[in-house]
Amino acid sequence: MKVFLTGASSGLGSALARRYAAEGAVLGLYARRVDSLRQLAGTLASATCAVYAGDVRDAAALRAAAHDFMARYGTPDVVVANAGVSIGTLTASEDDNDPFRTVLDTNVLGMVHTFQPFLSAFVAGKRGKLVGVASVAGFRGLPGLGAYSASKAAAISYLESLRVELRGSGVEVITLCPGYVATPMTEQNPYPMPFLLSADEAARLMVRAITRGHRFYVFPWQMAWVGRLLRALPRPIYDLAFARAPRKPRARSI
Repeated sequence: MKVFLTGASSGLGSALARRYAAEGAVLGLYARRVDSLRQLAGTLASATCAVYAGDVRDAAALRAAAHDFMARYGTPDVVVANAGVSIGTLTASEDDNDPFRTVLDTNVLGMVHTFQPFLSAFVAGKRGKLVGVASVAGFRGLPGLGAYSASKAAAISYLESLRVELRGSGVEVITLCPGYVATPMTEQNPYPMPFLLSADEAARLMVRAITRGHRFYVFPWQMAWVGRLLRALPRPIYDLAFARAPRKPRARSI
């Protein structure tokens, strides 16, 4: 098996890399922090790893990495668009315009940039899995997380559009929606995180869902029920319940 994975340097990405390495996969690992990537690759001594440093907002860098990986190892079986950022944002603050742009460009366009270089090879081979990591936060708009909720809602809709476009091509599109996972992205959250998963457990569930070909997978199962409830709540009740909910800190570092 061959797997190309973005956001591989920490959190869910590194956990996914370890999980796939344990299964004997050939890995293409892409992330901004090359030192962390190399350190991770060094711990995967039994696996074949290609390391690529770059930002998913940079379409040309991703294209170069994808072409290099395919030239060396062939077309991957699975491409996981995992890279993402989360930051508290407020529309009233002009200082948050750049964080809004960073979150939306990374979490949505970064997914497009990840899939594009592989898509023609997948369609030509009539096989392959394109996996996008969205979030339960995309089900409803969360206060103080306008950029993140909007980006994950957009990712969910984008992945659905792509799945329908590719129907009958042999290419699978899989949407993964985790709840809370213990990663550097969530460690500063100043509010309770029910049903919190370790990154390793989340990766186990994700790989299982990818292997089974789930089109849309919310996990853990408790959060799947919470997600159904959130989607079903009438707007007046949702607004009342969440208007005073704790908010993620606005930070200038992403």
